Amino acid sequence: MNSQSATPKGDVIRIGTRGSALALAQTGVVAAAVAKASGQPVEIVPIMTEGDHSRQSLAALGGTGVFASALREALIGEACDLVVHSLKDLPTTAYPGLRIGAVPKRADARDALCARDGLTLEALPAGSRIGTGSPRRAAQLRGWRPDVTVVDIRGNVDTRLSKVDSGELDAVVLAAAGLTRLGRLDAVTEFFELGRWPTAPGQGALAIEVREKYSTSFAAMLKAIEHSTTRIAVFAERAVLSRLEAGCAAPIGATAVIDGELLFLSATVYAPDGSSSLTSSHALVLEGSAAERAGLPLELGDRVADELLRLGAADIAPIGASS
Repeated sequence: MNSQSATPKGDVIRIGTRGSALALAQTGVVAAAVAKASGQPVEIVPIMTEGDHSRQSLAALGGTGVFASALREALIGEACDLVVHSLKDLPTTAYPGLRIGAVPKRADARDALCARDGLTLEALPAGSRIGTGSPRRAAQLRGWRPDVTVVDIRGNVDTRLSKVDSGELDAVVLAAAGLTRLGRLDAVTEFFELGRWPTAPGQGALAIEVREKYSTSFAAMLKAIEHSTTRIAVFAERAVLSRLEAGCAAPIGATAVIDGELLFLSATVYAPDGSSSLTSSHALVLEGSAAERAGLPLELGDRVADELLRLGAADIAPIGASS
């Protein structure tokens, strides 16, 4: 298959993904949906990324975009026909020749604490060591519990959880969606509600990235696995990142919710040390033609981001670098 032709009936649809247990688990869900929608066999193609083999912190590597680049190169090079990203790891800058072809229904967008002895964040004693690789989570932890020690960690979900089991850490903060997909909700001792603890733009959602040109049958398959309300919400959240020119790992939380015909968006920028934060919240009515509605998430994201900038977000957080 090339980027301008139809996928011939009977051909295998190759799905590129990172090789981690979580990536393979979420790609398996997408693969089943693709097979059902297309009526064609699928093949999962694991691809090694820089973020998988490096032990440096995500910030040192340039943010979570390091997970996306190898997948995108494989897609452009036609080593696969589509790739599956965790949407929160996907840079907001468009990649030449590619587009987000579908966004499946979002899973749980919350963060979760996995602590020793069943403890909550408030119950952890002063001096507790809490692990995370996210600057946003680190800032939130420092803001809520300035008396704990935040430890920068890397590794897959099981590796991180093992640090709690071994006593190296008292707790870790992980995405509820990932724990759900891996069947590890048993490790959760507290879920952080989004109103108090907003998460990364797009967290809990997946992005199916494809080449720009594809057949009518391929388009029908993508449409079948698309969840339109999820796309609207996550695109509004990502618009905040884009307008702020902030990287995927910036200390920014955003939550978009659709209630009837209203789209609500709230975003918070954190000082890395947790000493301060700024929040902006706005809403708009989802109305107009399909093309007009498609532009509303960007409009709302820009409105929220512009207010954050007026409030002084650039003075408290490292924003302004390309994602």
